[in-house]
Amino acid sequence: MSTEDRMQATAKNVEGKVQETMGDLTGDPNEEAKGKAKQVQAQAEHSKENVKDEIKKSIN
Repeated sequence: MSTEDRMQATAKNVEGKVQETMGDLTGDPNEEAKGKAKQVQAQAEHSKENVKDEIKKSIN
């Protein structure tokens, strides 16, 4: 996995956590849901890249 891809996914996860927290603090369920969705997307990106890494290892 490229370092850049991992950093982007991590940044998206942090952004999602902040957005979820802000939604919770302000009582805005829409923002809270958007934050949770970003976190799920970041987890999916990490998983995708982990699979790529495993495939590369198995080829070598």
